[in-house]
Amino acid sequence: MESKMGELPLDINIQEPRWDQSTFLGRARHFFTVTDPRNLLLSGAQLEASRNIVQNYRAGVVTPGITEDQLWRAKYVYDSAFHPDTGEKVVLIGRMSAQVPMNMTITGCMLTFYRKTPTVVFWQWVNQSFNAIVNYSNRSGDTPITVRQLGTAYVSATTGAVATALGLKSLTKHLPPLVGRFVPFAAVAAANCINIPLMRQRELQVGIPVADEAGQRLGYSVTAAKQGIFQVVISRICMAIPAMAIPPLIMDTLEKKDFLKRRPWLGAPLQVGLVGFCLVFATPLCCALFPQKSSIHMSKLEPELRAQIHEQNPSVEVVYYNKGL
Repeated sequence: MESKMGELPLDINIQEPRWDQSTFLGRARHFFTVTDPRNLLLSGAQLEASRNIVQNYRAGVVTPGITEDQLWRAKYVYDSAFHPDTGEKVVLIGRMSAQVPMNMTITGCMLTFYRKTPTVVFWQWVNQSFNAIVNYSNRSGDTPITVRQLGTAYVSATTGAVATALGLKSLTKHLPPLVGRFVPFAAVAAANCINIPLMRQRELQVGIPVADEAGQRLGYSVTAAKQGIFQVVISRICMAIPAMAIPPLIMDTLEKKDFLKRRPWLGAPLQVGLVGFCLVFATPLCCALFPQKSSIHMSKLEPELRAQIHEQNPSVEVVYYNKGL
């Protein structure tokens, strides 16, 4: 199909991010766009319009009068609200654009109310419920996850987080108060190590789709799933570090000053604001640590899969997979 004068050509690859994903900077720009909280304010009609622009373009139909920038904007709006593999609309709080406002509120509260057991349990539970929604919404591939698996992962991660938080809380009683402020971080890190592999256990059982460079699906690999899940755990823990390590240090200093002693109610909003500031940068930068389309060498794949791929395409040396987020 030829493009008319002034119309966009059809060779812009909107399947891929706009910026070069082989560089950290390119991935960071991509994720700053994906995690932009302003995307949450878009109406259903705006999301539908973007979806139509993207789907028409992929089908070879250019929306009249659209510029390249508008096409990319539509692609990012579409990506922010719809699952890449299933095409379903993701629930509002499960979207990547909800990460910063949601985590800012939950983490701020975890760091503020870390002294009493009931509040520790409550906020760790809220955090794991939110994580469960995010992990389910951003799962890799089209592998359906059963309600039972969801339940197991959710209960295990919540138990792990609460047990870590309460265990460390009792251990740090005799240590300086500043140490106690880092307990929520340890609990979150422990929970991520339990939650993500469990939420994605089906991928560890049947594998995730691997494809060649052109995107042609070659089979399912458990090795690729393990590598992808490990990368996600690392980037999620790194994402929590600035937001959970910097505010406690600042708050510890501030709480000793008269200003906050006279206005104790300012503690929570200040903490939430500090966490938000850290997360605005930490979330996209840590998502960008590893390429979204990760690669794995043929030699590392399972022998059966290797044989199967070699039979179909003897020239393939590296396969690619979506690591999930």
